Amino acid sequence: MLKLFLPDHYVKTVFEIKPEGLKSKGIKGIITDLDNTLVPWDVKDATPEVYKWFEKMKQNEIKVTIISNNNKERVKVFSEPLGAPYVFSARKPLARSFKKAAQEMGLKRNEVVVIGDQLLTDILGGNRAGFHTILVAPIVKTDAKITSFNRRIERSILNRMRKKGMITWNK
Repeated sequence: MLKLFLPDHYVKTVFEIKPEGLKSKGIKGIITDLDNTLVPWDVKDATPEVYKWFEKMKQNEIKVTIISNNNKERVKVFSEPLGAPYVFSARKPLARSFKKAAQEMGLKRNEVVVIGDQLLTDILGGNRAGFHTILVAPIVKTDAKITSFNRRIERSILNRMRKKGMITWNK
């Protein structure tokens, strides 16, 4: 059961994920969460660093789709200036939206990586859909109410994983 929450990799920030490393593993596409993965949950627009990261991926022919449980307006306002396709009201951790995003990119599961800051939505959903998953540390310590509740459960899961020796990194 715990394995469903176990990411394949962990990084402190999405900006540690380089196109060269992805390409060397046959990755041609990214499905990424938005809030607290790319920008703090209460920041409306992409930062210059996010623009630069998206541009690097594009230059290396790696497709990026943004997937979020947030509403259409929030996701659209963020994604459109980046020229990024998006899925809003994704209902993560259900697998359907992850599979839809990969299908729209025209990629197979083994060619796509899922990136997110939450075990209960991003990693669980990506794992259930059969994708390679990367957990990133949340950008900020504050969260919306529902996410705060999820973080308490997440800490419990991470502690169990540590005790069982499933993970060695600190969050």
